[in-house]
Amino acid sequence: MDKKRIFLWSLYDFANSIVFINFLLYFSQWLVLDGGLSDFWYNTTFAVSTILLFLSAPILAGYTDKFGKRKFFLVISTFGTAICYATSVLFSFQNSNIFLIALFFLLGQYFYQLSFVFYNPLIEEISDEEHRGRVSGIGQFSNAIGQVVGLAIMLPLSGSRLAPLLPSIGIFIMLSLPFIIWYKENDTLKSEYNNSFITGFYKKLIPFFSLSMATPLLVAFFFYNDALVTVTNNYSIYMQQVFGIPDSQKSLLLMLIVVMNAAGGLLSGWLGDKYGIEKTLKMVLVFWIIALPAIALTSSITIFIILTAILGLLIGSMWAISRAYMSVLLAKDNLGLGFSFYTILERFSTLVGPLTWGIIISSLGTESSAYRIAIASMAIFVLIGFLTLTFWRKDKKSS
Repeated sequence: MDKKRIFLWSLYDFANSIVFINFLLYFSQWLVLDGGLSDFWYNTTFAVSTILLFLSAPILAGYTDKFGKRKFFLVISTFGTAICYATSVLFSFQNSNIFLIALFFLLGQYFYQLSFVFYNPLIEEISDEEHRGRVSGIGQFSNAIGQVVGLAIMLPLSGSRLAPLLPSIGIFIMLSLPFIIWYKENDTLKSEYNNSFITGFYKKLIPFFSLSMATPLLVAFFFYNDALVTVTNNYSIYMQQVFGIPDSQKSLLLMLIVVMNAAGGLLSGWLGDKYGIEKTLKMVLVFWIIALPAIALTSSITIFIILTAILGLLIGSMWAISRAYMSVLLAKDNLGLGFSFYTILERFSTLVGPLTWGIIISSLGTESSAYRIAIASMAIFVLIGFLTLTFWRKDKKSS
């Protein structure tokens, strides 16, 4: 393991989580509750950003598999995230058209997710396979601690839903600079570009999905991550609509989630390396299937807080162990391509899951019972993912 590169890699995850958590908490509420964007159109922004990702990410990832330069594209994605998010906030201050604001928020989401297409495969450069779970857990720990720090330092500005946003973007860029300046990538140029790349890339797709050991995980990930992304994107709104929790207390509960998220990343990484990554992942999914209906059924704020802490533990565990498992299953020359579909499927969870959530709310109204049904319905997606991992298997010989 390369400790210096692990630190720089983890610091980048720490940095981007600061802007992620503050936009998730504050800007999501501003768009829906203050700006007047409906739940349906709010969730649709994630769906459209996913379509853009689908059209661009695989071919960019295939390019980096063949020619290198993952860091180059990661830097472009980083600055694209900052510029688009900042533009959406500035337009919000000016009371511009809500759909124009949502458009730049959508583009910021696109660049933010695109960055992980190039970020996640770097785990293969900085760790050996025997420590892949722990290194992925360290990355998830850094991400979660970054969210805690991001919420804490912006708490004095929480009286306004817009005030914390521009400072969080500035901190994101500042803390990303060590990675941008000092991280040295392996094989920055593997071969010279030629016009046959595009043809060869598309010919590679069918064999990849038909033969890769990662295919069952990708399909399962699409379903169970659907629950995680949808619940995460709507949780602050759920707290408001079901329990009427004020913003200052929402911040504290989200800090609880991300602290447990950090613990889940480290714990699941250690368990995965010790007892097996696949077994650990399945155990995490079983707990998800139990936790989501429990959250929907409880009317006690105390029990809700306890379940919220468990939810945070499961979020960190799922992300850390899924990334580690994916990196182990993929062949080295398919890392970028595989992780591009991993990222796309993560975001396609914002096509099916959020649209399901939005349809439920649109059909049943904004009563608390509708939100309870919406969050409970996410357990169905987790169950499908668990069954896919259990019954669809590929052996190494066929791959």
